[in-house]
Amino acid sequence: MAGLLKRGLEEEGYAVDVARTGEDGLWMAIENENDVIVLDVMLSGMDGFELCRQLRDRGRWVPVLMLTARDRVEDRVRGLDVGADDYLVKPFAFTELTARVRALLRRGADERPALLKAAGLTLDPAARAVRRGETPIELSAKEFALLEYFMRHPGQVLSRSRLIEHVWDFAYDGGSNIVDVYIRCLREKVDRPFGTRSIETVRGAGYRLRQDVPNAPAD
Repeated sequence: MAGLLKRGLEEEGYAVDVARTGEDGLWMAIENENDVIVLDVMLSGMDGFELCRQLRDRGRWVPVLMLTARDRVEDRVRGLDVGADDYLVKPFAFTELTARVRALLRRGADERPALLKAAGLTLDPAARAVRRGETPIELSAKEFALLEYFMRHPGQVLSRSRLIEHVWDFAYDGGSNIVDVYIRCLREKVDRPFGTRSIETVRGAGYRLRQDVPNAPAD
């Protein structure tokens, strides 16, 4: 199931890491910055309840969606009591899981509105839709994920390594020019047709999504 979920979430544009045991999961969750954790109760070694409890005891408040085959009320209560944010009983529809993941993303440590707006762009994570003004823009899954990350951090300079970490995964070759390639693709779709320059290159540092709407051709 972990393999199927990983593939499905990656097709939706998420970067996904998988831990096969509770101990590995706890280490990964402590060492790495995650946006959401999808946590199965039935893990080898440490179970999901204990893993979630230890995360909260260590001050890690990343949203947690707990998966379980147990439909008893006391199990659901236990999951919520140890710090899970949501609870999904197997079997479940993948579309429901992704909807709950999106809801948890909006519920993170910072305020996460249902619609993201910056630089004249509007992005709807639930509908997977982007538009500039009233004009819809078609993006691939990775282009959408990259733009969404920019729009959750408008005005911030984002390094290539940070973009790879959140949009791809930690195993990706940091020396690759994949970020630059996707930035060019994004500019061709969200900037050039509209005569704007919202995605800026910050020399030696990375990229930034401007919060205003400058009327100039993109680089």
